[in-house]
Amino acid sequence: MLCNHFAVIALLVSYMAPHISPENFWLISFFGLFYPILLIINLLFVIYWAIQIKRRALYSFLIVIVGYSNLHNYVQFTFNNTPDSTKHLISIMSYNVKVFDLYDWNSNIDTRNKMFDLISTQAPEIACFQEYYHRDSSKYSNTDSLLKFTNFKYYHIEYTSNIKPKQHFGIATFSNYPIVNKGKINFGYHSNNVCIYSDLVISKDTFRVYNMHLQSIAFSKDDYKYMDDLQKDVETEDIEHSKSILTRIKRAFIKRAKQADIIKFSIDSSPYPVIVCGDFNDTPGSYTKNTIATNLSDAFVESGNGFGRSYIGKFPSFRIDYILHDKTFKAYNFRTIQEELSDHYPIVCYLEKQ
Repeated sequence: MLCNHFAVIALLVSYMAPHISPENFWLISFFGLFYPILLIINLLFVIYWAIQIKRRALYSFLIVIVGYSNLHNYVQFTFNNTPDSTKHLISIMSYNVKVFDLYDWNSNIDTRNKMFDLISTQAPEIACFQEYYHRDSSKYSNTDSLLKFTNFKYYHIEYTSNIKPKQHFGIATFSNYPIVNKGKINFGYHSNNVCIYSDLVISKDTFRVYNMHLQSIAFSKDDYKYMDDLQKDVETEDIEHSKSILTRIKRAFIKRAKQADIIKFSIDSSPYPVIVCGDFNDTPGSYTKNTIATNLSDAFVESGNGFGRSYIGKFPSFRIDYILHDKTFKAYNFRTIQEELSDHYPIVCYLEKQ
């Protein structure tokens, strides 16, 4: 019962994580990060007490019910999600392409070509790419390739890093629709993390599309090795590595919170209805996601199915990529494309103007 008390308190604290900035109290963000695990633990307590036919089963059950709305952000089942065929649908993709496997992480020389095939097959009308890479010459002239092999006619690219004169890293939004204005949100310091917005004209209406890549945890190779050893039950007493991991997570929570506050101000100031895409590097139970999604709809919650996991890496292996939209739109057929070409799955959906 004492363990049950701890589990209930931890779950209740996780409900607070989306509403309290890590800048004010960063520890609560850890509980939000582990919400799915805390939920499962409490459900196990419900089953344990129910088997013994004890009223204590109601204890965790009631706490789970209190936060039931949070579950929709993680698991969704949508029925009768058929759009009106007479109305125009806008197809959207958000994809962290991990520099198109430039460094051969997948040990497969065809990975880049498969990415282009996937994008071409899905044929999105608007695509937001994070960790974008372009080289001014050679086969890695990715901008030229995308314009050649897809229907994209317009693009907005912001580079955050340039290696030598010809290699560029950053973020990119491609569109079939005219881009009439481009902008970048200033986080107040130079960073590889960035948020851009592009004003698109669709059927005489103007919409603002945000594309962002927010602060990652930035684990080192040694950190990943340490976590691998823990998973494999390899004995280790490396307290310094534990501190390093916690420090990196804490720092990322705080930086993302600041970025989210700045982005929310920009969204609130937008003269047009908005569509928000990107790699938030944070879970649905986070302050970051909750802040940016204020007054917006989540395409996964509205029209997705399953668990929505978008990050394939080791931590956090949850949904950290999002397509959000103004109430002006209604989302249909949100899908996570199960192709392991990057460390993220691409996500796609259709938006219908109401």
